[in-house]
Formats: sequence, C-alpha cells, structure tokens
Amino acid sequence: MRHRRFGKTNLNLSVFSLGTMRCLDSPQTTQNTIAKAISLGINHLETARGYGQSESYLGQALQDLAIPRQEIYITTKLSPSLNPLEMSQRIDQSLARLQVNYIDCLAIHGINTWKHLEAIANPNGCLASIQTAINQGKIRHLGFSTHGSLDLITAAIETDLFEFINLHYYYFFQRNQKAIALAAEKDMGIFIISPADKGGKLYSPPKKLQELCSPFTPLELNYRFLLSDSRITTLSVGAAIPEELIAPLKISNADRPLTEQETTIFNKLEQQLETTLSTDLCRQCHQCLPCPETINIPEILRLRNLAIAYEMEDYGQYRYRMLENAGHWFPGKKGDKCTDCGDCLPRCPENLPIPALLRDTHQRLKGKQRRRLWE
Repeated sequence: MRHRRFGKTNLNLSVFSLGTMRCLDSPQTTQNTIAKAISLGINHLETARGYGQSESYLGQALQDLAIPRQEIYITTKLSPSLNPLEMSQRIDQSLARLQVNYIDCLAIHGINTWKHLEAIANPNGCLASIQTAINQGKIRHLGFSTHGSLDLITAAIETDLFEFINLHYYYFFQRNQKAIALAAEKDMGIFIISPADKGGKLYSPPKKLQELCSPFTPLELNYRFLLSDSRITTLSVGAAIPEELIAPLKISNADRPLTEQETTIFNKLEQQLETTLSTDLCRQCHQCLPCPETINIPEILRLRNLAIAYEMEDYGQYRYRMLENAGHWFPGKKGDKCTDCGDCLPRCPENLPIPALLRDTHQRLKGKQRRRLWE
C-alpha cells in the first residue's frame, strides 16, 4: 500500500481509506471489515456522526482488535449548522463513541450551501468550539466535506480555515478539477469521496463500458485516473464486508503516471462520447444555470451523456432518483419540471435543445423513490 502526505496536516495516509458509511450491518461485520482493511495496509478510517452506529461500531472494533492508536488515523464529520455549545457536545460524544482521546481529522460535514459556509465563517459560530477542542488536543486537524457547487467549494478553500477537503472528483465527473488545483496550491490534503459508487457504480459496470475499457475494468481505470494525480492523497473505499476490499486494493501500489495504453483507452472513451452524442453532447459548462425552476440541468444532462454513450442507465437512474429527495446533498429538480421558459437556451454555447433533452432524460431515468442508505 502506497502512502501520501495529507497536505499541511503532514499525516502520512494510505492511498486508500476505509469509509464506514456502509459498515452498518452489525458490530462483528464492521470489526471484520476494519481488520481486513488494516491487514491490507489501510491506515485511515473515515466515519461520521450521521452514519447511524458507525462511530460506535468503529470505536468498539478498534478496542476489540487492540489496534495501537498511533497506527491509525481517524476522521469523523459533524454538521456545519451546529451552534458552539452543540458542536462542543457533539465533539465529546464522538470521542466517547470512538473510544479515543483525540480525533486526527474533524471534517465539517457537508458545506453544501452558502448558508453553511457563512455559518462556519462566523467567528461566533461553531468554529470557536472547534478551535477550543484543537487547543485542548481533542482535535488535531480541521477540514470539510462538500457536495456543493464549484464556486462554493473554491470559496470555502479560499477562507484558509481548513487543512483538508473531501470532495467528488472522478473520470466521469471532472467538474471539480479547479477545486483540486486550488486545494493543492493551498497545500490541503485531498480526499476523494466514493470513487466506485458515486463515480459511476463502477463495481457493476454495463457491458458497453466494460468493452470500451478492456483489458482493464472501468473501476480499475477510474482508480488509476485518480492515483496518477499526485495532488490527490487518498481515495475512499466504502466496503460493507471484507470481500469488497479485495478488488480495489489490488492496485493500491499503482500510483504511477498513466501508461500509454491507459491514455489510449481514455481517448477512446472521449471519442465514444463525441460520436454517440454528436450535437446533443452537453460539455458541462454550467452556463445554463441558474434555472428559474431550479432544475439541475448540467447534472441531468451529464447523466444523459453517460447513459447514451456508455449505457450507464443504472447509474443514471440511481443518481436521478436522488433529485428532489436528498435536499442540499443533491440539489435541484428533475427534468419533468421544465416549463419551456427558454431562459437557458441563449446561454448554451452548444445551442442544445435543453427542454427537449431534459424531458428525454426524465423518460430514460425516472424510477421509484428509494431511501438513502443511512436512513
């Protein structure tokens, strides 16, 4: 397992981290998964108060496995909307659940809106309690996770309040490239959220995508896309059982630059996108926003791109279902809410028939509502 410096925290993290959001089956399954992860070289475990019993299960597993505290780095996450007293109480509760004296990294969980950022930047807000906890040795490093817009993410980075960032960035979603560059410029640790699942459900890829990526798997190529970027410190692996760690960690030493063969395949994927979508290709410039109906136009058309070019309908349906159901974690309305107002049309440099494409995507990807995992 390779290790990389986690930016200005100077922590030396394994290039894969165990995210424990899915470790909710039982304390024993969690313990088995953590034990396997550590045996394979993972030294960074990530959880959150909002992940059900995850903190408690993780804390008990570390006690039962008798893992020396100095050999493991722990990140947990707390809401940005807490007041100072609540933040102080939640920090102590997390310490108790994790059964540790300090938390290596505390991430503000989901700076997803401008109000979240304003709350954090307020000197009389929860940041004061966090700073007190840092002074007391309860917290060692502060960062944030985000599902927000690129403008919001870069604004949060520019505050210089944080030492690391957890964000979405994958081969099939490169919108946050500028945030990656800015975070690296600020010497922040960079943690990539859910590259297998949110990155395209690449653990169960469609046949078309498998053929285009051969002789590699789509999951392997996505990991290589990220590992070849030296600015990125670590990638989350959200294993629910020990067996789910095997495939990802087979390439845990493959942090070299992309090979000629890999680059050729990425070029082939780009060509497939261009050829298949032709004049309907959305290039993700985001100039169509804001939408008067708050429709998440770029994301909907990104999912359409993937469904048509690579037959990633299952992934598209999975993400599309979340619109109107996940609040600020995945904002915006679905394509069927388009009123044909035409506000977006003159702003699209590709002259796309956006209302028609939104309706087409809705028909392709609409599905039954499902509850989010941790609910």
